Amino acid sequence: MKGTITRLYTPDNPSQLQAICGPQHRNLMKLEMALIDGKLEAESQGGSIRLSGSPDAVASAEATLAAFERMLKTNPSAGEDVFEGAIDQARAPAESYGSLSGLRVPVMPQTKTQARYIDLLTRPGTDLTFGVGPAGTGKTFLAVAAGAAELRKKTKERLIITRPAVEAGENLGFLPGDLEEKVEPYLRPIWDALNEVLGPDQVDRMREKKIIEVAPLAFMRGRTLKNAFVIMDEAQNATVGQTKMVLTRLGRDSRMVVTGDPGQVDLPPKTPSGLAHALKILSGVEGVGVVEFSASDVRRHALVSRIIRAYDKDAEADR
Repeated sequence: MKGTITRLYTPDNPSQLQAICGPQHRNLMKLEMALIDGKLEAESQGGSIRLSGSPDAVASAEATLAAFERMLKTNPSAGEDVFEGAIDQARAPAESYGSLSGLRVPVMPQTKTQARYIDLLTRPGTDLTFGVGPAGTGKTFLAVAAGAAELRKKTKERLIITRPAVEAGENLGFLPGDLEEKVEPYLRPIWDALNEVLGPDQVDRMREKKIIEVAPLAFMRGRTLKNAFVIMDEAQNATVGQTKMVLTRLGRDSRMVVTGDPGQVDLPPKTPSGLAHALKILSGVEGVGVVEFSASDVRRHALVSRIIRAYDKDAEADR
């Protein structure tokens, strides 16, 4: 075919070839689909990967494989979702893809939106960042990782994470224990993220010393949070009053991140979401940054993105 070139990509570490190709060579198939316009063909050949297609497609494929190989060096268990992030990086080489360092494993963005999000989470002068979008886009995990990195660098003294428990009334009233014990299931995803980026032992030590605190919204009232990295998660399920209460807890030398999915509000009917209200009145305010994730940023099972798009299409039709 006219304009077709062929090159071999040879990993720096030959033992990583199988991981680069993926189970049943699924990563190579993803690469071919992503670069189908350039008629890319990718196949494992000996200790290398044979790439054929248009010059641009082959160059993008080489950049993708090189990026994924770098990711494997810091995260040997990186799978197909991380490979998809490497494809995004190759498609936008001019984007800044800074990582969050100082953690168990450096945390790297997997999409352009995640890269912009990390930039805001670490940029001086942006002390309130909103990360909004569907589940599986990494908005909460990256916020937790950024807060943990601040602790490790000792630029913040505490990491405080809060989220509403919309069923913490009658539905949980019959469960044993105090309020903190009753809402523990709602906070479990946060502890899982912390364990992943810091390690369970360090998380336990920091939790015992109150360096890390994960608590329901009710525990925030009346406090001033100084020199802290504060995360308000699942903010779509907080009322306008609750959201204002948390946002005004921000103290000196602190940074706050508000995450949520405006499409998944579990508040009672006719109760406005504090997240939607805050986005409306704070957009454009100095020191406030907003990042909006979409279905294309989902890094769970590939089917999740298609499910989200189907629901969005249905909701649009209803409107």
